[in-house]
Formats: sequence, structure tokens, C-alpha cells
Amino acid sequence: MQQFAHSLPASPGPLRWPGQLGRATLRFVGSTGRRALFLRDAVAALLRPPLRVRLMVEQLYLIGNRSVWLIVLTSVFTGMVLTLQGYNVLVRFGSEELVGSLVALSLIRELGPVLAALMLTARAGSAIAATLGNMRLTEQIDAMRAMAVDPIQYLVTPRLVASVVAGPLLTTVFILSGIGAGYLFGVSVLGLEGSTFIANVRRSVEWSDVQSGLIKALVFAVSMAWVSTFRGFFARGGAEGVGLATMAAVVEIAVLILVGDYVMTALMF
Repeated sequence: MQQFAHSLPASPGPLRWPGQLGRATLRFVGSTGRRALFLRDAVAALLRPPLRVRLMVEQLYLIGNRSVWLIVLTSVFTGMVLTLQGYNVLVRFGSEELVGSLVALSLIRELGPVLAALMLTARAGSAIAATLGNMRLTEQIDAMRAMAVDPIQYLVTPRLVASVVAGPLLTTVFILSGIGAGYLFGVSVLGLEGSTFIANVRRSVEWSDVQSGLIKALVFAVSMAWVSTFRGFFARGGAEGVGLATMAAVVEIAVLILVGDYVMTALMF
């Protein structure tokens, strides 16, 4: 069949673009289906014994605990920049007392979930893709199958569970650190009234804002673990292939985070 396809004459110019579009669509649908089945298998592995709690705890430490310093560092400077820029804009209208509301809502609704997910992708997502890619390259995944060990249950599911737990927690740390840094910077450098800053935060933030931020964090965490494990698990082409798989994972996750943030924001607000 393939030989017959290769023997067909090339499509004329006017028909070449529809053909290319059709092939690209088929590849996209096929790739999406493979990814969906991969995620289904990873979730279904939770329902089959053994439950690999030790591996989940190890991955929670690697993905969550080791990312705290990066999350805090990023959030501190994000909070200070938001406070400074918000003050410079609001002071022109005599509304500088609303800086606290601006910082809190910006971090809770948008910047907290998005930036925390991007930082987690840069540190943990790339490491997951590279680790699984190297295991594929050295045939460790094939060796697991030969020993009757489900590699998805052993390698993918613990990372997925750890990411689901760590993502919202790290986002919460990001938001609280950012608000705290904005408060200290606004009070000590910009001369804002601390009690007014806190009062406006309490007055403007509602539970729906917090809920939407945590939902975003959960979706982004699943996306990070899903894409990075998929890319690493099916890496091909030696060391160069592992590098390309890691790069593709980071890029795809970043795009999914940004597009998903817009979609969820449009649906929630």
C-alpha cells in the first residue's frame, strides 16, 4: 500500500495545499488520540494494585518541594513589580489606596496560576521529559515491560499525582508570597498605609476568585505532567531526540497554559 502511495504522481499546484492540510489534520487527530489514551491509561493505573505511594511521595518531593525556592523568588519580584506599576498608574487618579486590590486580584486570578505553572514547567516539566526520554533511550522502559512491570503505572502515574498535588499548593505559595512582598514594598518604599492595603485586599477578594485560581492551577498541573511524560515516554532518535522531546514538551506546555488561561478566564468571568 505504501509503495502504491509513493508511486502516485504528485498533486498539481492547486490541489497541493488541500492535500497538505488534510494530512496535517489527520496527524493532529492521531496525535491527540494517542495523548488522550496515554492520559487515560495513567489515570486508570491508579485503580489497579499496587498503589505506588513511595514513588508518589518521592515525585512530590522532587516536583513540589524542590520548586518552592523558585516559586517564592519569582513571586516576590512579581509582587513588587505589580505594586510599583500599580502605584504609578493609580496615583495619577488619586486612587493609590487601591494598590492592594490590584495586586491581590492580579495574582489570584491570573499571574499566580500562570507564572507558577510556567516556572514549574521550566524546572520540573523539563526534568520529567528528559528523565523519561533517557530511560527510553537506554531501553529501561522496555526492560520494565519484559519484567511484567507496567511502565505507565511506575513512571507516569506517580508524576501525574505529584503534579496534581503540588500545582495548587505551589500556586498558593506564589500568591501569598507575592501579596506579602507587595505589601512590604508598598509600605516600606512607597509609603502606603498598611492597614488600608490589607483592608482593600480583604474587601476585593471573593471566594470565586480564589476558586478560579485554584482550578487554573489544577488544570495547568495536569497539562504539565501529561505533556512532559508523554514527550519523554515516546522520545526517539538518541540524545538529540531526547533534547528535542524536552524542548517540545516545554513549548507545548507553555502554549497550553497561555491558551488555557484565556479560555478559562473567558468562561469564568
